[in-house]
Amino acid sequence: MDFKLIMAFVDQQNTDSVLDAAKYAGATGATIINNAQGRGHKPHYTFFGFEFMGARSVVLILVESGRSSKVLDAVCAAGRLDESSETGIAIELDVSRAVGLKEHIEYLKKTPS
Repeated sequence: MDFKLIMAFVDQQNTDSVLDAAKYAGATGATIINNAQGRGHKPHYTFFGFEFMGARSVVLILVESGRSSKVLDAVCAAGRLDESSETGIAIELDVSRAVGLKEHIEYLKKTPS
């Protein structure tokens, strides 16, 4: 079975909606890394002149290849990723090998894409 890894960098307040949307679209689970920070092409400053870096979550979703487009589209909509350059990004990577997925594979075989 082939897999893709979807990595979404989203505003922390959107994490739950992204997770719910991914699950509804066919993902069987996710790993969340909270309190990530990063910089874009344009810094954001507070009224005191300090650079503001809002809290982000990194959501890692390992998904069966046939479900990846639907899951990525759901993540994009739930995270409002196309609204502005400040709401986050998501990428999809090919996975050459994955282990520890016996129960997930059995579940995926029983549920339609």
